[in-house]
Amino acid sequence: MRSHGFRVTEVEHEDLTTVMSQAGVPLLLDACQIARVGAYVVEGHVPAPDVRRLLTERPTMTGSAAPGMPMGWPGMEGPYPPDRYNVRALDRGGGGRVFAEH
Repeated sequence: MRSHGFRVTEVEHEDLTTVMSQAGVPLLLDACQIARVGAYVVEGHVPAPDVRRLLTERPTMTGSAAPGMPMGWPGMEGPYPPDRYNVRALDRGGGGRVFAEH
């Protein structure tokens, strides 16, 4: 995210499950990191362009989530082709609709 111009402050937590629950991220959409970006929650390996879109369009949702750990994407690079995955919209009822496809 830094290489895309975002200012990042890292905070280590012993219990990410509690942090995600308090942020409104359903267990089915959890991953391995969580961030606050402006008024939104961003969970997992959400690409920087999707975060920019979130901040530009300001949709009525609480954030976005890329559940799991999709191989081949930033933070999960390796000698394999990138997995296809969806970034989901988070809202007060949990997560549902697709926000972006990759």
